[in-house]
Amino acid sequence: MNRSTTASWMRVLAGTAALGLALTACGSDDSNSASDDTSPSTSESGSTSATDYTNDECKTGADVSDTFIAGGVLPLTGNLAFLGPPEVAGVGLAVSDINAAGGVDGADACTDIRDSGDSTDMSVSTASARGLVKSGASVVIGAASSSVSLNFVDALTDAKITQVSPANTAVSLSGYSPYYFRTAPPDTIQGNALGSLISSDGYKKIAFLVFSDTYGTGLRDVVQKTVEAAGGSCTYGCKGDGDEFPAGNTTFSSEVTAAVNTNPDAIVILAFDETKAIVPELVSAGWDMKATYYSDGNTADYSKDFPKGTLDGAQGTIPGADASKEFKDRLNGWNEFANNKALTDYAYGAESYDATILAALAAYKGGSTDSETVQKNFAAVSGATDGEECTSYADCVKLLDDGQDIHYKGPSGIGPIDDENDPSSAFVGIYTFDENNKPVLTSTVEGSKSE
Repeated sequence: MNRSTTASWMRVLAGTAALGLALTACGSDDSNSASDDTSPSTSESGSTSATDYTNDECKTGADVSDTFIAGGVLPLTGNLAFLGPPEVAGVGLAVSDINAAGGVDGADACTDIRDSGDSTDMSVSTASARGLVKSGASVVIGAASSSVSLNFVDALTDAKITQVSPANTAVSLSGYSPYYFRTAPPDTIQGNALGSLISSDGYKKIAFLVFSDTYGTGLRDVVQKTVEAAGGSCTYGCKGDGDEFPAGNTTFSSEVTAAVNTNPDAIVILAFDETKAIVPELVSAGWDMKATYYSDGNTADYSKDFPKGTLDGAQGTIPGADASKEFKDRLNGWNEFANNKALTDYAYGAESYDATILAALAAYKGGSTDSETVQKNFAAVSGATDGEECTSYADCVKLLDDGQDIHYKGPSGIGPIDDENDPSSAFVGIYTFDENNKPVLTSTVEGSKSE
């Protein structure tokens, strides 16, 4: 990925002093398409051949006393299931690389991935979290949905099990628990980037079609604030108006009609799978689909869902750097090895990988694979105490063996973990839908959390 050209992120950011954003050129033909080239090479993670891939699932009776257990509560089913494969692959590839480098101070690493479902049926994540508490885990990676994480974070905290979400963005989770971390940026960063994009495109009046959960309303609030700071206004679905729809809603004729009738310049759709029902209603209403905006919950491949050209020119955001082709090839290679299929999406794969590597490095630094040790050292190995930069598990371990502090810099591109257990800085990708209704990366915005 080329980040050699950097310019200021438009004048609209003058009203958003809380965040310093820089627009960065970042080349990609199609970041959501699986690579045709999965041939391995010596990589940033230290693995050199596809034959080195391992699928290290935990055996019955595995225990954190002598094993690094990378648990997961990730979307294997539900309306975020499209995020499951890259997130599971991120954890699986990380564990493969950890074991290739000798494990965690001699202890083998393994994965115990369980289903999170979605916010329409919280019993799925409740059961998965309860199972991991019972069996024990060095770390739990997940959930993808902020609302789902809020459903079980207290249970993990009470059990003193470290949780690291690769995809939660709700602002309400910042500093929520000493055992909760994330490798995705909070919506203070993504919302600012999305609101700034809308304003820079010249739109002043915006309407929201947003569902009533922590993720949707939290992101809406930041986007609305950013647009208003740039001189714009909100016409429908605004903070405090009560126009949100429940997650899992299936019909949207009344919401779309109400939003369009307020005569907005642009419409922001903050939803998950509900998007597949919202878009046809907007098309039927004669709305210009180029004037619609999306976020990480629905900036996805709709080539099989809508007629060709439906979303051509529409834009969306996904937190996270566009990982290198080399990393995507390795992620895809692991998935083909473990699951006999290619990845079609890479969203949050890098964040899942880095969450697992950071947890393992924290365990290594503390000399134990129990979760309390991971919690105590997680921020330190991310660079919170400065330290020597390293980009692979194997190289970071060598520095730790030499008694040095480290700053792991992985493919997600996040900055050191701050005192609210969030990334201190992170990238947000700007995507434009092509004529096949697939999102294509067009630029990357880097943002820092406000102090």
